[in-house]
Amino acid sequence: MKYISTDNALKPSGHYSQAIVHNNLVFISGQLAVDSNTGEKKFGTIEEETNLVLKNIDLILKEAGSDKNHVLKTTIYIPDMSLWDKVNRIYSDFFKNHKPARAIVPTRELHFDFKIEIEVIAAIKKN
Repeated sequence: MKYISTDNALKPSGHYSQAIVHNNLVFISGQLAVDSNTGEKKFGTIEEETNLVLKNIDLILKEAGSDKNHVLKTTIYIPDMSLWDKVNRIYSDFFKNHKPARAIVPTRELHFDFKIEIEVIAAIKKN
């Protein structure tokens, strides 16, 4: 088992790992809309928060030796299902033709009142 921690401001603020690699799989903890350069919480529209979360996931995947085309499954948490169409558009633009398995979990609220949190399972790229 290998712990992954990027060299930017996405460091966990609690007792968990940013990501773990085990048996050629990458398990990324739920990511929120945090600026990877400053660690600042970035509240915005659902589209802005989704874009930032996916950008941060991309950074973590690269650090772990993977990329978005090797994502196997995502779990997406949103506080209101009425946001789903907007999230799906950004998500589709990010993944293009790649379609990971996915679950959408409606919640009453997310930590710090963010609009979205995404966790990921991906495969390590083969060289």
